[in-house]
Amino acid sequence: MPAPLEQRRALLTPIPGPRSRELMERKLSAVASGVGTTMPVFAAQAGGGVVLDVDGNSLIDLGSGIAVTTIGNSAPRVVAAVQEQVEYFTHTCFMITPYAGYVQVAEALNELTPGDHDKRTALFNSGAEAVENAVKIARAYTHKSAVVAFDHAYHGRTNLTMAMTAKSMPYKSGFGPFAPEVYRAPLSYPYRDGKEMDGERAARRAIDVIEKQVGAANLAAVVIEPIQGEGGFIVPADGFLPALVSWCRANNVVFIADEVQSGIARTGAWFASEHFGIVPDLVVTAKGLAGGMPLSAVTGRTEIMDAAHGGGLGGTYGGNPVACAAALGAIETITDEGLLDRAVELGRVMLPRLHRLQAEDSRIGDVRGLGAMIAVELVHRDTTDPDPDLARLVASAAHRQGVILLTCGTYGNVLRLLPPLSISDALLEEALDVLADILAETDERQPQVSIDQEATA
Repeated sequence: MPAPLEQRRALLTPIPGPRSRELMERKLSAVASGVGTTMPVFAAQAGGGVVLDVDGNSLIDLGSGIAVTTIGNSAPRVVAAVQEQVEYFTHTCFMITPYAGYVQVAEALNELTPGDHDKRTALFNSGAEAVENAVKIARAYTHKSAVVAFDHAYHGRTNLTMAMTAKSMPYKSGFGPFAPEVYRAPLSYPYRDGKEMDGERAARRAIDVIEKQVGAANLAAVVIEPIQGEGGFIVPADGFLPALVSWCRANNVVFIADEVQSGIARTGAWFASEHFGIVPDLVVTAKGLAGGMPLSAVTGRTEIMDAAHGGGLGGTYGGNPVACAAALGAIETITDEGLLDRAVELGRVMLPRLHRLQAEDSRIGDVRGLGAMIAVELVHRDTTDPDPDLARLVASAAHRQGVILLTCGTYGNVLRLLPPLSISDALLEEALDVLADILAETDERQPQVSIDQEATA
């Protein structure tokens, strides 16, 4: 077993260091060029709130592997559960000879997802796979084919989920044609909608588009991220989601909450839907579900989930026993260590600091989010015009200074903060200090220099 990681930021070499540079050269020679990396550093170990690279640099982690290692890397209960399961068997295929772990994960999700109605769960491998299966289930239940997604949405990289995803580059460009019968409606985006467009008006706007362009008689499902992920951590205005749910209920349309990024304790609740008082028909989970192991799920009302015919759902690796063991360890960790409250605490650390920065810097157009899912939207000074160059500049500077910081947003102008819930307040404050210093040192006239450009210079 490796020694526990010291929880500190430490730079022993420039970023990237020589061993990472060597590995990057090998990566370029062995891995398809379409598989990009945010940082040209290679991980050797991770845990708590840090990632240790192969050159010995200790980086503060504000990315959590894109919201996957919510409970931290190598969480003890997950490690123990995985090790124990591997000693017994790694695979039998649940559709051939089933095993208890799959059933236990299904039982847990049936209990944890919003609503006290009778539920069923099916397990898969990735978020995109689960979203696609949720649509299949909704179509089987309603005997309708159309699907509505929303502006700024991200749902995955399979053909159907690319069609549902709003942003072209890098997710869709050149990969069509895409699956048909996918339509798009306007989202509630409070920062860009203005104060007059409250949640109910935004919902009416979306419903008008749906009724005119699709028609409820043709619509199987509305699929939405309660808090959008790749689209920019957009938190809809109060009343928006409940109005959509009510319309779906009245029109035999399945309401699917894509909680791949926002679920499993990330926002200070098991699911972001809880913050808005909604009960989805189907909930999609992945990312933080299994502490870094590949596992996803669709959970929902029994009458909807059971609409698919026998054998219609599944997959060779779906609900892999090792991943199921990891999920049970992750759920136990969240419950026993009070990590829902910890997510709330982390938000209370981040938001006041970021709001103070916003008050001092007109390039910070918006600060938003819930729990440990926080966004900073960057704009050109004294405007609301998106500034993706500044976002790239700030992220690259953070990387050079040993802070893993991700960007997102349809316009590429959003910094997203996704610290693991195992991070210490001191480390998080230090990362925020780095961010504040970078913002203070930058202005719009600075040329854009990316860490990738530096690595290949």
